[in-house]
Amino acid sequence: MGSVKQPYCFEVGEGDLFVLAGLWDQWKSPDGEILKSCTILTTTPNSLVADMHDRMPVIVTADKYEIWLDPDVTDFDAIRDTLKPYDADQMRRYPVSTKLNNSQNEGAETAAPVTLDTPIQTRLF
Repeated sequence: MGSVKQPYCFEVGEGDLFVLAGLWDQWKSPDGEILKSCTILTTTPNSLVADMHDRMPVIVTADKYEIWLDPDVTDFDAIRDTLKPYDADQMRRYPVSTKLNNSQNEGAETAAPVTLDTPIQTRLF
């Protein structure tokens, strides 16, 4: 919307809790410091996300929690389906306040649904 980025809330179900696929590691830097790092895995977007971004976080379905969290799983085929885009029909999105664009703003109202004003074109040229 021009130079203003419009934030959206993406939900699973009716605002249900959901799990993102992530990885973590602990390693030693060249100077000997122990570093902990983590990342959220992404995949191609589903149809709900595709018009906004070229990727989306991997959402782990409840039936895959156990296998995703099992550190002994080394067979990629066992987790391949987990890395696919989440079913768009099981999600929803809605615009929220642009106050969310500023980390200084807090409170539930920043994530509350808003109605977008659609600009009216007054002239063709």
